[in-house]
Amino acid sequence: MVGQGNIKTEDLNLCFEKLMMFASASGGSASVGGKMKMEGRVMITDWKDIPIELLLQILALVDDQTVITASGVCSGWRDAVCLGLTRLSLSWCTKNMNSLVLSLAPKFTRLQTLILRQDHKPQLQDNAVESIANFCHDLQVLDLSKSFKLSDRSLYALAHGCPNLTKLNISGCSAFSDIALEYLAGFCRKLEVLNLCGCVRSASDRALQAIGHYCSQLQSLNLGWCEDVSDVGVMCLAHGCPDLRTVDLCGCVLISDDSVIALANRCPHLQSLDLYYCKNITDRAMYSLAQSVVKNKPAAMWESRKARNDEEGLRTLNISQCTALTPSAVQAVCDSFPALHTCSGRHSLIISGCLKLTSVHCACAVQAHRTANAFPHSAHGTNERGLG
Repeated sequence: MVGQGNIKTEDLNLCFEKLMMFASASGGSASVGGKMKMEGRVMITDWKDIPIELLLQILALVDDQTVITASGVCSGWRDAVCLGLTRLSLSWCTKNMNSLVLSLAPKFTRLQTLILRQDHKPQLQDNAVESIANFCHDLQVLDLSKSFKLSDRSLYALAHGCPNLTKLNISGCSAFSDIALEYLAGFCRKLEVLNLCGCVRSASDRALQAIGHYCSQLQSLNLGWCEDVSDVGVMCLAHGCPDLRTVDLCGCVLISDDSVIALANRCPHLQSLDLYYCKNITDRAMYSLAQSVVKNKPAAMWESRKARNDEEGLRTLNISQCTALTPSAVQAVCDSFPALHTCSGRHSLIISGCLKLTSVHCACAVQAHRTANAFPHSAHGTNERGLG
């Protein structure tokens, strides 16, 4: 058995036999032409008797290891899997993942989501990704995170074979080059979510310029710890991808206020921004974020937005270790976006490591503080009245 699963065809057949025994024991059954008949209806007595529509419903209820096993039970199961399986995860496979992908890709041609995350020893190689690209042309979501063995061959193959990708996770794939990523962006223009965390070679300004040029539908981008990214790349993204909602720039030590200002001015739907350890960020960036709420918007539109409370605007902001920021600038951001919280249990404005910012509080934290201060006095007065 490939991977860590221990499910066998015999196990599935045994389950089926028990099911039939239960049906027979329930009474009113008779055998007709090898099939079981109950109250005038012919019952199923073998896997091959199950309609493919029912097989598809059964497949939707079992785990991925069982699906793979079921594909080898009989032609009916195999056809059902090949025709109906649209999502598959092999992250559970701790050995021989590459061989498993090579054997499954030609069968599961209608896959739309494929998760190949490797949390243990990296196994996936370029020939497996090339097989995916050759057979799974409907693929929309692909997770190749921590695939340290992959090279540019994989990105070139995906560019040609999977142009409908909307979500791609290649975080930790440190061998990819920016030339290959630039090439991919030119073909996969429907990308909405792209995770490049730790892709230190591929996530360059050159690649980001290509992404900004071709991938205008991009909504989420993770550039965590891509140390070569500078303002040039981020500004190209902001101009070319106006629908960006989530941007992770943690550890991008070269970026400055210009990157944040470009995102604030060009991406009106921005909801999450991670600037952890971006030491060059100053108050100028914070005031730009605060002002972006009402900038170039009519008064009526601003009132409408306030009525909707926090449906729009920043919901998460991480400025930890941004030690150049002052309380007044960060408080301005907090006041502008009601969804940013510093109160206990709702930390969405993250300021750890910024000792100067301890005075920054969201509205509900201030209210909670006032209530806490008022409560003891009220209780004391009540006790006194009771004693009197």
